Amino acid sequence: MANFEIEGAEGTRWVKVTLEDEEIRAEKASLSHMKGHIVMDTPLPKAHDLLVSLVSTDSPFRPRYRGTGELYLESSMGGFHLLEMHPDEDWIVENGAYWASEGSVKLSLIRERAMTAFWAGEGFFWYQTKLHGGGKVILAARGPVEEVKLDGEKLVVDGTYVIARTAGVNFTIGRPARSRWSTWMAGQTTARIYQGTGRLLMCTTPYWRLAIKDRHASDPLCVG
Repeated sequence: MANFEIEGAEGTRWVKVTLEDEEIRAEKASLSHMKGHIVMDTPLPKAHDLLVSLVSTDSPFRPRYRGTGELYLESSMGGFHLLEMHPDEDWIVENGAYWASEGSVKLSLIRERAMTAFWAGEGFFWYQTKLHGGGKVILAARGPVEEVKLDGEKLVVDGTYVIARTAGVNFTIGRPARSRWSTWMAGQTTARIYQGTGRLLMCTTPYWRLAIKDRHASDPLCVG
């Protein structure tokens, strides 16, 4: 199996992949550099995924790297999380969170329900990456990632903190409180609701360098 290592320096992190006559897929434009006998190509997606790409922020064009050598992906002030999928698992990944995976993991795009997409602010057409099959997957995140397990329970989240979930977890947009009055008084009109049985990956706290970068980007006069 391909070996994924998360390395870091100077407040940034990146993924190093060691291949021994193996294959991986990676996010479009994520390559930093590679050495050894590695060949890159980009397999054409299915006709359905190609049409979906016209309205999706996730690209179906994920380059494939095959051979023997070392591959380095672009660095980030955020972080990366290694997910080991079981052969019978399906995961749905939030837009922008997919980074790389072993060749045994199948990639496709899945559409969220129209009203869920609308209330989430994504319009009526919201496609996300779906992963199927056993193998290692690297997910990009803004900070440390923790796993949450649900057993018929409900998780209410105010924001895009869930970066991936198993297919058995249902996702909707709804009010965080039972009544409209309580929701309005709390100042939180909608929330992301996850319910069912399965696993979720959450990132609630960004790495501090990334938080400072975002703060300066939103307020050019910020000096602290």
